[in-house]
Amino acid sequence: MEGPAVLVPIFFFAMITAIAVGVPYVRGMVKRWEREDAAPKIPSDVSGRLEHMERAIDAIAVEVERISEGQRFTTRLLSESKNPNALPSSSRSTD
Repeated sequence: MEGPAVLVPIFFFAMITAIAVGVPYVRGMVKRWEREDAAPKIPSDVSGRLEHMERAIDAIAVEVERISEGQRFTTRLLSESKNPNALPSSSRSTD
């Protein structure tokens, strides 16, 4: 019965050693993966194209806002002209 009694402390110390070496190793690998994911490498030509697209999208947004302002103005004019029987504020008398 000396065999299993000797194996228990050896197994215990082997596990402690594996944990002491393995945990820092795994932490280092995880940190390396996070650093690689955090800073994506974008080529300069792609970043230039993205900046150009951003400016173009901003210009389109301004134009769409102008179009919507014109649409609101036209809708207001049409809604006012559809009701010709509406009484003006105080120009008619009720005699």
